[in-house]
Amino acid sequence: MGSASEARFHYVDVPSVTDGLRHATSGTTLTTILRTADGVGVEARYEPRTATSPGDATDTAIVLAHGFTGSADRPAVRRAAAVFARYAAVVTFSFRGHGRSGGRSTVGDREVLDLAAAVAWARSLGHSRVVTVGFSMGGSVVLRHAALFRADEQTRGAHTDAVVAVSAPARWYYRGTAPMRRLHWLVSRPVGRLVGRYGFGTRIHHAEWDPVPLSPVEAVPLIAPTPLLVVHGDRDPYFPLDHPRMLAAAGPCVLWLEPGMGHAENAADDELLGRIGDWLVRAWTMMDTR
Repeated sequence: MGSASEARFHYVDVPSVTDGLRHATSGTTLTTILRTADGVGVEARYEPRTATSPGDATDTAIVLAHGFTGSADRPAVRRAAAVFARYAAVVTFSFRGHGRSGGRSTVGDREVLDLAAAVAWARSLGHSRVVTVGFSMGGSVVLRHAALFRADEQTRGAHTDAVVAVSAPARWYYRGTAPMRRLHWLVSRPVGRLVGRYGFGTRIHHAEWDPVPLSPVEAVPLIAPTPLLVVHGDRDPYFPLDHPRMLAAAGPCVLWLEPGMGHAENAADDELLGRIGDWLVRAWTMMDTR
């Protein structure tokens, strides 16, 4: 289930479905199947910016990474995408094993390749700046992706220019809350994986990680100088506040602790999503986050 090593990834294959910025500015919504570096087909959707006033954000695309058992079509993801579209173009996709994507979920390991394919696709549509925001499992994925994919020829545009991790874990194998104990049962037991497939529409890989991937807290020091924002609710039932505080202590970042907020995209209200969208399109000018 794990990658051969946690060295930096390289090639990402993005289908040639567009001829560049013409699509990014024409008001066209695009859907496609991306092919990841390890051959998994990932469904993806591009939506242009909805704001009518001109601005610097026209060259920016936000790539949204959903949480475990989510998908690009889930109402909370669609709501978040609609808010982010006020600030920039938006790419949503379903992680492997979720929605109409192929493969099976590795619960945050090989999913970095899914995100890399979505980021590279956004750049192929003509966006010079591509930023990422992830929720829960997606939050751990955007952190590892930012650490492993750097801005050079090896990753062929699959790198991010700014990162937001919402409700992300700091460390693997956490079982300190009842929801996380239930999640571990879902992932680790055959009957749990059946519940995941037929109850949540999520196909989960049976193999354990080998090797164990870089943890989110280990990824954070490798992200700088890319701007990083960590967002977490003080009523998160999955991960208590020691998780975001560990992430914030591990390297340069901005930390928002949100009063009354629960977990991930379902708990993020439109006001918070708007603040995140605004931060993402302005992050490159905020030198104090670097």
